[in-house]
Amino acid sequence: MSSSEQAKMGDVLASEADLLGMIKEYLTFEEFEETVQVFDKECKRKGKLVSKPRGNALRDSKTRVIQKDLLSSFDDGDHKVFFELWTENIPSEVKHTDTEAQSLEFYLHIHFSIYPLRRHPNRQDQAEFEERISLFKQYLETRGAALSQTTEFLPYYALPFVPNPTVHPSFKDLFQDSWIPQLKSKLEKFLLLSLKSSKTPRLLTLYKEGGRSTKEIETEAVQQLQLQLAESDRRITSYVRKFNKTQADYRNLIGITAELVDTLEATVSGKMISLEYLQSVYVRLFSSQMRQRMVQSTDFTRPGTGYYSLSPYDDGYASSMLRASIAPQRPKDVPMLPSLDYEKLKKDLVEGPLRLRCLLLQALRWRLTRSLPGEQRDTVLQGFISNDLLKCYNPNQKTVLDMMRSNNEVVRQYTARLINAFASLAEGRAYLSQIPKLLKVLTEALKTEDKESLTR
Repeated sequence: MSSSEQAKMGDVLASEADLLGMIKEYLTFEEFEETVQVFDKECKRKGKLVSKPRGNALRDSKTRVIQKDLLSSFDDGDHKVFFELWTENIPSEVKHTDTEAQSLEFYLHIHFSIYPLRRHPNRQDQAEFEERISLFKQYLETRGAALSQTTEFLPYYALPFVPNPTVHPSFKDLFQDSWIPQLKSKLEKFLLLSLKSSKTPRLLTLYKEGGRSTKEIETEAVQQLQLQLAESDRRITSYVRKFNKTQADYRNLIGITAELVDTLEATVSGKMISLEYLQSVYVRLFSSQMRQRMVQSTDFTRPGTGYYSLSPYDDGYASSMLRASIAPQRPKDVPMLPSLDYEKLKKDLVEGPLRLRCLLLQALRWRLTRSLPGEQRDTVLQGFISNDLLKCYNPNQKTVLDMMRSNNEVVRQYTARLINAFASLAEGRAYLSQIPKLLKVLTEALKTEDKESLTR
């Protein structure tokens, strides 16, 4: 065999030994202990050489140096050196996904922030503390923001705004003698596990990189960061838009509140408030959706026919409208109310005992006014109209309207309230307009009242 062939054969054997060494390194890393033993026996039986993992001793030595430097900078309060080493040597997946790592990092930031206060308790370096607490505040607004919903860390978000944390009861544990040794012990255990687990086998590294160059890997990482940055910008824009809208609504509400206070003072002084003024306040107060519904259902020129009514006997329609404007959006699929036996209902309304009539009138009114705006309320109103609840299409029979002539004041009052509920909606007013004797009955009720009453 020539010398060139011998050299070539030597290269093949060296590469084979190196490859077998990487396989053994990976199996050992994944703790396939029995497989490693069988692998060693097979290699010895076949006379195959298995190279030892490269750089193990060097890597172990480097790990010990990193661990020592981290602990030393922890003791010295050197936050710059510490977090540089932390960023370079702690795997990204551990820092971003491991809850223990995130918790430890949070407390480490606290440790370095209050270090000037602990180092010289009698003569605190205020300038250095302010510099470090500003860095801690930046951390809370960036990486630390993810922990703001955790009860354990929530009190520490107030730390940047406390002038002297050493005397504040919420932070007294941070200045106990036992706090730093406990934190250092957690740090040592974490470094022992995380730095050891970062020794990725060469075979796994080759598989992940897929033969790509370092430049390609860096380019892909930059692209991922650019995508994340674009998503962050989009969220910021959305939040700014929401903030501006909230701020505008707040200023508008403050202005309306001031006007209403002036109006209240004017009312106390005996001055009259015009309907046009009330209408302008409503237009400014309610959202566009509520405004549209109000325009459809409310006639500002006819008192008592809409949600703006100021009568104390109108079930608080105005306040209901206001609450509806700030209530959270309800789902579109709203449950339908159970159907009623309208024939029996109308019979009981006309012929039943007084107490039963009052309860039925109140229940019918509540069914309409307390239903959800939209499909549910429209269905209730259509049920009343299609079943001719007020019997406007049977003028020769005794109807619910005839209860306005009842000798019982409560019955008259509840009947008037039900009619007012109909009149608060556009379709209800259209239905009432088809009752020929409605105006006559209401006029008679007004004339027969000798004094102000609930019915009037």
